[in-house]
Amino acid sequence: MTTARLSETSRSGLGELDRFPVGERTAERAFPERGTPGPSPRWDAPEPELGRARRSSGSRGRGLHGQLVQQLGQMIVSGDLGADRPLVPEEIGQRFEVSRTVVRESLRVLEAKGLVSARPNVGTRVRPVADWNLLDPDIIEWRAYGPQRDDQRRELFELRWAIEPLAARLAAGHGRDEIHQRMVDMTEIMSHAAEQADQVTFSRADTEFHTLLLELSGNRMLEHLAGIVGSALNVSGGPITSCERPSEPSVGLHTRLVDALGTGDGTAAEAAMRALLTVHPEVDHVVPAPREH
Repeated sequence: MTTARLSETSRSGLGELDRFPVGERTAERAFPERGTPGPSPRWDAPEPELGRARRSSGSRGRGLHGQLVQQLGQMIVSGDLGADRPLVPEEIGQRFEVSRTVVRESLRVLEAKGLVSARPNVGTRVRPVADWNLLDPDIIEWRAYGPQRDDQRRELFELRWAIEPLAARLAAGHGRDEIHQRMVDMTEIMSHAAEQADQVTFSRADTEFHTLLLELSGNRMLEHLAGIVGSALNVSGGPITSCERPSEPSVGLHTRLVDALGTGDGTAAEAAMRALLTVHPEVDHVVPAPREH
């Protein structure tokens, strides 16, 4: 693909394959409603612009390879490329004007995420949702900014509600002073950022704070979920999955949590974490409970 093609940014009439124009992501990103796919999808829509791929917290890589993973991943997660849909490398290469090597490596990344499978004599096909690695940071992002965004953000909130209060209780009194001090530092940064209405700095400090909390819990399995919590904070787009909005109540609850950890009060730490997850009064939070199906 040429540099000129990558630099195109204002084409009109982009079709299904370019449903996800991605520059810097915003909290209020809106997506058009997805139409009902035909019985035999083809690579027949106007080609997308791979140069506009959104940055992610995942590990897709950079350049054309990362951009192709982004585009195909979004199309699969959105349902534009449904389950059992065949993906022919030659067609992909022609449509996106990339080499066989780029296509091959991109499909390998998607296969590792559980989105596609490649078998001899069958080829590469899209796998059903049940096979996806839903804890993969890229898939979390694609779901959170696609048609499934409401379900994804609710599920992220429910997951955080399950693991972070427990992590706070376990972290109390663990005596790892260097981690605790780092959390204190993060609360100070958040306090200054709130005074300046600096949401970017606040959000970064908030993400590190919650990552440190899981590390301080002493439970290595919880610690391995730090990336999931980080993804939840980064893709929230609002208070439903994070506490990233600069505000005095939020800073106060972070401070309360740090103080409880310092005194070894697990009950107070857990309570502070639950309050922190529901800090925004304008959101009608309900403690997650089984839903009727």
